[in-house]
Amino acid sequence: MSSLPHPVLTVTYDNGMEFAAHQDIAADLNARCYFAAPYHSWERGLNEHTNGLIRQYLPKSVDFKDVTDDEIQAIEDRLNNRPRKSLHYKTPMEVMMHQNIASSAHYMHDG
Repeated sequence: MSSLPHPVLTVTYDNGMEFAAHQDIAADLNARCYFAAPYHSWERGLNEHTNGLIRQYLPKSVDFKDVTDDEIQAIEDRLNNRPRKSLHYKTPMEVMMHQNIASSAHYMHDG
């Protein structure tokens, strides 16, 4: 995780068992961690919105054991190239590419 292209400043967790090692994750990312209150999904709005987008492709009736890696990659590609109102109708991919270019230019200039 420490090889991410941009620093992660905060991580907001729900109270699921999958986050039992939250201290390790936060330490690896050098990020502050927060916990959403139980049954307060709006405290993790972006995550909940993304879950809703994923559910357009994988309804709750789908058993994830039956979903292939290729299918997951195709959904990921569709969502990363889907314009978002919250990004001024740019896609997440466009925003990330712009940030990567800006970071590279900054590094080359100051490096």
